[in-house]
Amino acid sequence: MEGLMICIFIIIILVCIIAIFYATIYNRFQEYIIRINEVESMIDNYLRNKYDLINRAIPIIKGNIKEDRNIFEDIVKLRSRKIGNFELFRILMDASIQLNDLRNEFPDIDKSDEIKKICKQIEDIDIKIDNSTSYYNDNITIYNSLLKKFPSNIIAIFCKYKEKLFFDRKNMNDDDYNDFKL
Repeated sequence: MEGLMICIFIIIILVCIIAIFYATIYNRFQEYIIRINEVESMIDNYLRNKYDLINRAIPIIKGNIKEDRNIFEDIVKLRSRKIGNFELFRILMDASIQLNDLRNEFPDIDKSDEIKKICKQIEDIDIKIDNSTSYYNDNITIYNSLLKKFPSNIIAIFCKYKEKLFFDRKNMNDDDYNDFKL
């Protein structure tokens, strides 16, 4: 009878240890998932703000350019499309480059105080986006390593967690080198 009680006691202790282990690793995954979701939300807001600023700049720039040019075509087309943050990020980066090129080509654009203010706000947002994407990618790295390392990979299998891509959508596990765009 005493041996049975010892076996039951050992089983209870093992179950408690496994439950604590599971809860600890599960909570660690949840911590990184929450961090990733929060920074995704921040990046989304920054991108929307940058999009709005560029849209505000378009009529001002067109008013300062004497020639008829199709500027910011991708931004204008975005008004009717639904895209993800990754693609929006790339389109907005191209629009920022186009804005700076136009400012260099047509110095009259910089005479507008509104354009100066918009450009300063875009620069501030770009810094925030860079910091946020760096933070996002750092957390993705840790999250993905948890998925692959023992013993946390066992919990990941039970919870059906999947590997996440970096902000720039680079997949480090495939043979496609074309996704490494600069």
